[in-house]
Amino acid sequence: MATRTVPLVPLEDELGEGDRAVDAALQRPWRKAGALSRGPELAERFLESASFDRAPWLTVAFAGGIAAWFVLPNPITWILWLGGWLIAAIGAIAIWRRDDGRSYLLRAAVAVSLLAAFGTALIWTRSEVVGAAPLDRPQVVWIEGRVLAREDRPAENRVRLTLAYRDAEAGMARKVRVNVDPARLGPGTDESALVRLRARLMPPGSPMVPGAYDFARTAWFAGLSATGSVIGDVETLESARQGGTIARAQRSLSAHVHARLDGAPGAIASAFASGDRGGISSADEEAMRDSGLTHLLSISGVHVSAVIAAAYLLATRLLALWPWLVLRVRLPLVGAAVAAATGVGYTLLTGAEVPTVRSCIGSLLVLIALALGREPLSMRMVATAAFAVLLVWPEAVVGPSFQMSFAAVTAIVALYEAGPVRTFLAPREESWLARLGRRGAMLLLTGIVIELALMPIVLFHFHRAGFYGALANVVAIPLVTFVSMPLIAFALFLDIAGAGAPAWWLAGQSLELLLGIAHFTADQPGAVKLMPQMGWGTLALFVAGGAWLALWHGKMRLLGFAPAVVAAGLLLTTPTPDVLVSGDGRHVGIVGEGPRLLVLREGRSEFARDNLLELAGLEGDPVSLERWPGAECSKDFCSLVVERGGRPWTLLLARSRSRIEERALAAACERSDVVIADRFLPRSCQPRWLKADRSYLEESGGLSLDLSKQRVNAVADTQGAHPWWTGRGR
Repeated sequence: MATRTVPLVPLEDELGEGDRAVDAALQRPWRKAGALSRGPELAERFLESASFDRAPWLTVAFAGGIAAWFVLPNPITWILWLGGWLIAAIGAIAIWRRDDGRSYLLRAAVAVSLLAAFGTALIWTRSEVVGAAPLDRPQVVWIEGRVLAREDRPAENRVRLTLAYRDAEAGMARKVRVNVDPARLGPGTDESALVRLRARLMPPGSPMVPGAYDFARTAWFAGLSATGSVIGDVETLESARQGGTIARAQRSLSAHVHARLDGAPGAIASAFASGDRGGISSADEEAMRDSGLTHLLSISGVHVSAVIAAAYLLATRLLALWPWLVLRVRLPLVGAAVAAATGVGYTLLTGAEVPTVRSCIGSLLVLIALALGREPLSMRMVATAAFAVLLVWPEAVVGPSFQMSFAAVTAIVALYEAGPVRTFLAPREESWLARLGRRGAMLLLTGIVIELALMPIVLFHFHRAGFYGALANVVAIPLVTFVSMPLIAFALFLDIAGAGAPAWWLAGQSLELLLGIAHFTADQPGAVKLMPQMGWGTLALFVAGGAWLALWHGKMRLLGFAPAVVAAGLLLTTPTPDVLVSGDGRHVGIVGEGPRLLVLREGRSEFARDNLLELAGLEGDPVSLERWPGAECSKDFCSLVVERGGRPWTLLLARSRSRIEERALAAACERSDVVIADRFLPRSCQPRWLKADRSYLEESGGLSLDLSKQRVNAVADTQGAHPWWTGRGR
């Protein structure tokens, strides 16, 4: 047989231009300039081999720029942050121009730098535009103003009014929110009504202790100067203008649902139909929260997707019965238009909260993809929806609603884009039982992944997380999506002819089952885990790890477990504070003296009690110090000794503001390590370590004390010079 002679070609002639560059960089390391100049090209090749999608990272950069403004302490650091990213963008542009615009990686670097800077500039600008200066002190005032919003809360036997009025003393317009007994309301007290009332107003509260809810920040971006309660009756000077509004339609729909379905099922049905959660009892709220089902009460992805999907299917099926239209118009396009209008209407009717708007935007993008014949669910769709929400409400990035919504959706999309999952769900010849089993297994896996994705966020904001939520959601989500919501919609439709009673009964039974699942799950041992405060750094590591896992493909995504594991270690080693002190000094909690929290005052404030218990990571009713055998209490002070870090610590806590003989007080302070008081203490009071009196607390805000490490964490440490923080130490 003839033998072919293959000519030998020099290796460098076989290599392409890019391969020769790699070979040169590896074989001739002394040519450093050449190796560095090829860095962007090599990086791009690596990203292409990893199937890297650049677009979602642009939203990550935008959100990171917004979040940085909240974390950085003052305008100097904000300007430095902005300047640093702008310099990075200019540097990337300079490299890009020398590279004749061939490097997509450099263009991406420019875009990331500019978006990070834009995010910071946007939230800073929004803060200056919408922020409202809070009252400087508690006041009792007469208000004559317009009703901007009315929220009925029958479960709490109150109505919440948001008012706009002119503060003559301050010479400015103010927006305040007050609670009023429904029996004290005059007729026609709806949106646009002019009312006159006397109210006790308080400035929006900063976090009670480090890590607690920051209502002052929320109120700042809502434009609220104060909150409070009405004293006496509300006089209606001018009734609400005639004509329908979305708020009135929402209340009318809620009242209709309550009239057809009473009790707890009626409250849940009203939340699904109109977004009105005011009728849900605190016991049911807690059960839904501890069972991992509270997301079903907030109109979000499950509800909006169900409504839009139902509208799309009904429109396409019904219009398919019209031959003339089928021959002339693409039905998916018409169905998408009908579903989009339905989704927007449902979003507006239910209050247009951030989760609802996010879900609506995402669903509209899915409809557009369906109409164009594209892949409907993708990470780019999630990123686009997130970018749109942050563009309008950039402050949402630090709120639990936005974080939980997008973490859940991102986790779902990332899971279903994974190769093994696509293989597992691929169509195949099998029995209906096997197909049902695979779908059920995926539903359970989806619930577990969502729970893992949400757990760091829930622990950061609420210091508690449910552990059986994945199992509860396997039943609850299909129940709500395919049974409860369709029955409620069908019942409302039948009510047009007055024949909705049977459908309402069935809907009530399904909602009773939902509540039964919630209470059963929440009552199980170990259903809820309480954790002390999680730091911003720990949450950032969790978010970074989750983003890497979600946005990368292939084996590279496994690197995202590294920061998540480090964050989990930091979380598990987070020390529980020994002493918690509220910003006014009236509420003190002591941890570590048994399974229950010791408190200075038992008081009627459930808000104070719940905050102390959450940050202490303890359950059960707290114990008053005057009933604790290890404490000595008089009408003015309580004193006790605790063991921490291998040594005794003597705590002296003030209970009253009565005048104390200075010499005796000085002697008591000298014998104590820590003195805490809600009043000013004389200079002669000098404890061995810390004196947290009113003067100190006005600068620091609430405190958490780690006695063994002699560490003091203050609310002021996390506030910086942000405008909603009014402490003297800013």
